[in-house]
Amino acid sequence: MMRSVIAATRHPKALRRSHPAISTATQFSIEASFSSRSSVRTLKLLERHKVSTLDIGIFKRKKKPITMVTAYDYPSAVHVDLAGFDIVLVGDSMGMVELGMDTTLSVTLEEMIHHTKAVKRGATRPLVIADMPFGTCEGTPYEALKGAQLLVKEGGADCVKIEGGKERAETIKTIVDGGIAVMAHIGLRPQHISVLGGFRAQGRTAAQARSIIEDALAVQMAGAFAVLIECVPIAVAQHVTELLKIPAIGIGAGASTDGQVLVFHDLLGMLQHPHHAQFVPKFCKRYAGIGEQIRIGLEAYRDDVESGQFSSEAYSPYKVRRCRRNLLS
Repeated sequence: MMRSVIAATRHPKALRRSHPAISTATQFSIEASFSSRSSVRTLKLLERHKVSTLDIGIFKRKKKPITMVTAYDYPSAVHVDLAGFDIVLVGDSMGMVELGMDTTLSVTLEEMIHHTKAVKRGATRPLVIADMPFGTCEGTPYEALKGAQLLVKEGGADCVKIEGGKERAETIKTIVDGGIAVMAHIGLRPQHISVLGGFRAQGRTAAQARSIIEDALAVQMAGAFAVLIECVPIAVAQHVTELLKIPAIGIGAGASTDGQVLVFHDLLGMLQHPHHAQFVPKFCKRYAGIGEQIRIGLEAYRDDVESGQFSSEAYSPYKVRRCRRNLLS
């Protein structure tokens, strides 16, 4: 199988015929660098089947760490796809890192659908999860089901994520009974910052810890296929992870969970604006300084334009044909 794929990279049409699931952007990447080690690794990843909710449960049982990251547009989704992640989350954090909002509360269902569509086009292998934004789950369970249906039918999401525990159990059950898989979100819930008084860690007291454990058991009973635990002490996250049969994925919850998730922009150091810097969480490890490289590149381009170095003859490939030169004289 591997040899056939590598051979097909020399012939784009053959690649499309033998592997139609590979996106155009992925083909270009393969054609440009199929002989490199990284491209061979990419090809191996592309041979793996589309990740499903069933796979996520199997990963927990096999004790394989689950990898999850956010993406909000086509380019970021392509990067996530090629990097081999198990899950891509189209989070309502998009409102803060993409649209410049102070919180996630203003994000609309229409905006979530728009961004989920773009991510779905770029992420062919990972499980695509879309957030149910603030206002879509606070009414009746059937109203929430309609919102989830739109994210799946129009946005292309594989499943949805809902913030809440015990109080959202009926809603989760209704959506699952309606045929849509749900990941629950407990611990710190950004959509509840009006009540919490800000982005504050949860589970620090015995009462809070018990409440989080009760939330985890309630969403599991309601039919959630996985739970995301945010900003809780390691001991609480570990207890929840060991207690549950479904996978528990942590963000700011220590290393004992079944998997980890971080925000794309945070882990790559994408945004340098002081307004954004204050929201980068303490638990986030920065794996790259992409924002700095973007700034350097933009400043170099600006300087070349101002100094007249761009555009030079080297970047002016278009010539007047000999038979048309007289038209210009």
